[in-house]
Amino acid sequence: MDPVIQEVTDRLIERSRGSRTAYLARLHAEAEAARERGPARAGLGCANLAHGFAAAGAADKLDLRANVKPGVAIVSSYNDMLSAHQPYETYPPILKAAVRKAGGVAQFAGGVPAMCDGITQGRAGMELSLYSREVIAMATAIALSHDMFDTSLLLGVCDKIVPGLLIGALHFGHLPAVFVPAGPMGSGLPNKVKARTRQLFAEGKVGKGELLDAESQSYHSAGTCTFYGTANSNQVMIEVMGLHLPGATFVNPRTELREALTKAAGRRAVELTVHGDEYTPVGEVVDEKAIVNACVALLATGGSTNHTMHIVAIAAAAGIELLWDDLATLSKVVPLLTRMYPNGQADVNHFQAAGGMQVLIGELLDAGLLHGDVLTIAGRGLDHYRSAVELKDGELVWEERTEGSTDPDVLRPVSNAFSSDSGIHMLDGNLGRAVSKVSAVKDEHLVIEAPAKVFDDQLELLRAFEAGELDGQDFVAVIRYQGPSANGMPELHKLTPPMAVLLDRGQRVAIVTDGRMSGASGKVPAAIHLSPEAADGGPIALVLNGDPIRLDAAAGTLELLVPAEELAARTPQGAPLTDAQWVGTGRELFSAFRRAAGPAERGAGIFALNGHAESVAGSRAAESASNLLVAQGAFGARGSQSVSGTSAKEVL
Repeated sequence: MDPVIQEVTDRLIERSRGSRTAYLARLHAEAEAARERGPARAGLGCANLAHGFAAAGAADKLDLRANVKPGVAIVSSYNDMLSAHQPYETYPPILKAAVRKAGGVAQFAGGVPAMCDGITQGRAGMELSLYSREVIAMATAIALSHDMFDTSLLLGVCDKIVPGLLIGALHFGHLPAVFVPAGPMGSGLPNKVKARTRQLFAEGKVGKGELLDAESQSYHSAGTCTFYGTANSNQVMIEVMGLHLPGATFVNPRTELREALTKAAGRRAVELTVHGDEYTPVGEVVDEKAIVNACVALLATGGSTNHTMHIVAIAAAAGIELLWDDLATLSKVVPLLTRMYPNGQADVNHFQAAGGMQVLIGELLDAGLLHGDVLTIAGRGLDHYRSAVELKDGELVWEERTEGSTDPDVLRPVSNAFSSDSGIHMLDGNLGRAVSKVSAVKDEHLVIEAPAKVFDDQLELLRAFEAGELDGQDFVAVIRYQGPSANGMPELHKLTPPMAVLLDRGQRVAIVTDGRMSGASGKVPAAIHLSPEAADGGPIALVLNGDPIRLDAAAGTLELLVPAEELAARTPQGAPLTDAQWVGTGRELFSAFRRAAGPAERGAGIFALNGHAESVAGSRAAESASNLLVAQGAFGARGSQSVSGTSAKEVL
């Protein structure tokens, strides 16, 4: 193993020892009870069980009543509005038949919501998006809560859906969980053309009809969007964690291979139960090594910055305390091996054609950058995932891929990486801690020092752009009160086209925000997910128009160049919306989430570290008290210290 990868893993194990031990103790106790009891439903009373199979078909009803065959839960994010999830419409009968053939009985246990950030960009619905991850986790738990199931099949692809499904499943960590992907749509309009059309529209040079034509040629059929955003970053990380069947990630929908892999997932779920010889509980698959592997895969592919929060929340659900410090250390030694839009012009279909996950995993394993000795749904060892899958005479065949990448413009070996460090950098300084996706940013734009232009809402910036108020000047746009406890931390991707226009005009511009910019973030340098956020007393609330800010994504620093004594005399500017103002599009239903949400660097969730006694509310109170003192200058420059690692009691 690379010594830095091992060092991060060791400190993750040590830091998480108490909570992980408690988590595993509960998992093992539940597994032992399951072995003694037989299928989970055997523990139900007669009335309970009768309710559980009342609507089943005749054959399934007999099997469920007999309490012999394992029960398989299907949990799906299907809806027919979203292209990525529409293919799941046909999956339940396919999976039920495959499970029945393998000796189990499957039931559709529940659905989870699936929002599309692409639809809600710049709209009120986006303020529910991040919270939907917690809703999905809870909906998954509800689906699995009936004590009818011995294993699960999880159907999800996009942004918050996969993290939510996995967080929910990890709270039933004694059950196996097999993720069943749907695959990407075919390649459409070249990404370069799409991006150019968006920019021309922002400049007023093309109309809405031309823009809609371009967008509809890009997003044109069933399947995941093909750019390398959060959805496809999900898929990469889930395969590297060993929760997909090898090679299943980027097979297109409605192909023979896709259907064969779906059937195989159903069979595999039956084989992994506690009553068989290959018991593989999801809580043991997702261990400290698997979490580090997921981080490495994210960094090596320049994946979605959303996962700097999601992977922290996923780890916490398994009793593992992952910190941004760990990601910062890893990012310095993990090379960038892929170029997919927005980091390049290729899409995930081109990545798949170049060798895809098998080449990527093989390269990282050979370089000692991934842990190979891990448990996966394919068996012990990540070497299983070097194998590509194909259909031969109607049967699935996995064969190890020995050939390297066939397209070095898309996928490269470690020895010829696009960059010696990753596409995601962590930033630190007296403004707090932030994330910067650098893989799509030109070297000459990695460092900027310019006056601040402060906005408390993204629409203010858009109006200023349209009015020409941003023309001909260098500046750092500070967009605040966009964090998880302010308004749900919406993506601000709608700001990319106008800011890109200014960049192309020769202006030096950047973004600093406590909101998100997503995996679709482009060429504009940005410090995002700033923590502590303005609503929790973060220093970003003290920034005034004209304050000089230095963002150095290469060095990993973010500094407000104002004397500490001057900052100490300031009071926070602006404020988040009140409950009375935070209404419409169902947003008022989520006020409890807003009050409970943790900071971005702790996953921006509402759930406590699994296996740890501390409540989210108590942790949140300590965070807010510490952040207020930071904002008032009690700490000065923070260096590499994390505020979240310091309690209010310790500060006071």
